[in-house]
Amino acid sequence: MTTALAALPLEAEGAVAAASASGAFSVAWLLIALPMLGAAVLLLAGRRSDAWGHWLGVLASGSAFVVGAVLWFAMMGLPADERVQDLHLFSWIPAGAFSLDAGLRVDPLSLAFVLLVTFVGTLIHVYSVAYMEHDTDRRRFFAYLNLFVAAMLLLVLADSYVLLFVGWEGVGLASYLLIGFWNHEMPNAVAAKKAFVANRVGDIGMIVAIGLMFATFGATDFSSVFGRAEGAGEGLLTATGLMLLLAATGKSAQFPLQSWLGDAMAGPTPVSALIHAATMVTAGVYLVVRSAPVYAGAPTALLVVAIVGAITLLFGAIVGCAKDDIKKTLAASTMSQIGYMMLAAGLGPIGYAFAIFHLLTHGFFKAGMFLGAGSVMHGMGDSVDMRRFGGLSRYMKVTWLTFAAGWLAIIGFPGLSGFWSKDKIIESAYAVADGEGWQPWVFGTVALVGAGITAFYMSRLFFMTFHGDKRWSDGHGEGPADGPVRHPHESPRLMTVPMAILAVGSVALGGILAFGDSFVTWLEPVTGHAEHHEPVLPIWLIMVLTFVLVIAGVFLAWRQYAAAPVAVVPPRGSVLTRAARKDLYQDDVNEALLMLPGQYLTRSLVYGDRQLVDGAATGLARVVAGSGEIVRRVQNGYVRSYASTMVAGIVALTAVVLAFQI
Repeated sequence: MTTALAALPLEAEGAVAAASASGAFSVAWLLIALPMLGAAVLLLAGRRSDAWGHWLGVLASGSAFVVGAVLWFAMMGLPADERVQDLHLFSWIPAGAFSLDAGLRVDPLSLAFVLLVTFVGTLIHVYSVAYMEHDTDRRRFFAYLNLFVAAMLLLVLADSYVLLFVGWEGVGLASYLLIGFWNHEMPNAVAAKKAFVANRVGDIGMIVAIGLMFATFGATDFSSVFGRAEGAGEGLLTATGLMLLLAATGKSAQFPLQSWLGDAMAGPTPVSALIHAATMVTAGVYLVVRSAPVYAGAPTALLVVAIVGAITLLFGAIVGCAKDDIKKTLAASTMSQIGYMMLAAGLGPIGYAFAIFHLLTHGFFKAGMFLGAGSVMHGMGDSVDMRRFGGLSRYMKVTWLTFAAGWLAIIGFPGLSGFWSKDKIIESAYAVADGEGWQPWVFGTVALVGAGITAFYMSRLFFMTFHGDKRWSDGHGEGPADGPVRHPHESPRLMTVPMAILAVGSVALGGILAFGDSFVTWLEPVTGHAEHHEPVLPIWLIMVLTFVLVIAGVFLAWRQYAAAPVAVVPPRGSVLTRAARKDLYQDDVNEALLMLPGQYLTRSLVYGDRQLVDGAATGLARVVAGSGEIVRRVQNGYVRSYASTMVAGIVALTAVVLAFQI
């Protein structure tokens, strides 16, 4: 990919100029220590903390947010060239000439994630107090939530790839525990295992990338790697960039390692909001943007990043059009929106900031909608089938209003958060490579079409759930007689207040961050300054086309799922619809390409081991045993038999001697 490379981040220009952390930044370790301490106390205290453990979990996450806010204010007071602060913790891996210290890097990129993870995470903790109220293991659930927050914060604050990998694996462990929290039901346990295995496949890429860095640069810390990347060969940087992308596809559910995300909805709904909307699935985007100096010398790897994002963008959108499970529709939406972020990151310097911009706004409106889905489930007897919903806006007004804010934000309604972040990605996609070649037309068109499809499937979800005729019975003559009996009601305030706060962010956050390009400027110490590039289409035309496609998507969804009756039993549908219901056969493809060949290889090795290796050993044993059996029969203990044998031997020897004499 031909990319206009502007001035790169401070650490990528060769000199390691990150300032040593001082003052307020010396307490950055508390960001990780506080939720980790909360998890440790809850796990070690056991049942003794059942009465108050959930509030300790809320306090640990909330305290981390307070520390993050203090660090943010402190960094706002620094000039741009001092906003990369390194905090040394301790000597971690001393091994002869090689030594790796454990340390934290506090800079605009890591702080953006810190505030997102701790603020949204704390709201989800508060929501979970009520949502998990009747669960006998609520204390353990909050311990896992705290563990996840601590691991995610370590991931984004680490100052080396090795320490980042520790946090990377930590969020993988915590997600496994949370997805399979109700593991007494087999589908939940299987879903957790599937997510765990898919992420381990991606982890191979991270391990190989770290190995390449160590072999080439003799170091894995950011300052050394980024400072020496400029002088490395393009082939090496391309290989490293592709391996980092493989890691990102696993963690961020991008093609071709995206199959686990829908199944991960088996976990409690707050897990979906925390892990699969605002935090873990965005870790891959963080990894790519953090590694900008590596990708600066690897245009081919950067192009692959954009292609993967574009494919996943459309993949998730198409799948979302056919799902009837409210949580799985939102999961498909997450997959698609992360695709937007990866596409933006693949555009290079002109897209890095917009990838993180959309990541932040998405964290608010998608977390809000996941919590809204949990509120709907709370009022509808844990049902997730949208075809059995309808008309809920009259019974759950707060849920309806807050969900509407997220819906309008994600479809890019003018003025709301998604409008400011996603439209910038579309404009940047049309401007990539200075408008030369096929790339701006392909990437721009994919992003534009994705906006229209997003408007359709998200409007479909909204209308099927909250509008149209009731497709359930209240038991008193309202609704279809054969429908399930439900008594929808609004959720308690511990659930609705976090939803309302996230709704405010869904409406206003994008405009605040976009004002005066403040957020783009904020990230420049990390992502570098990106020169402006004119898109191949006029900006006003891109905005008009986007708006027209969004309105068309909303109208088609309204006509089909609000103005017209919705079938309780899904119709057969077209070939594409049936494929989308099965996630475009991603599990079948994985089974055919990965699982079955692996099984056949394993069975062949086992057969060879049994027939050749074991067969040779057992065959020799059988020969020895057979020979012994023959000898045993001769040695029968009878004197007459021995005498006869001797006579027979003498006769035989005599015959041989006489034969030779003749």
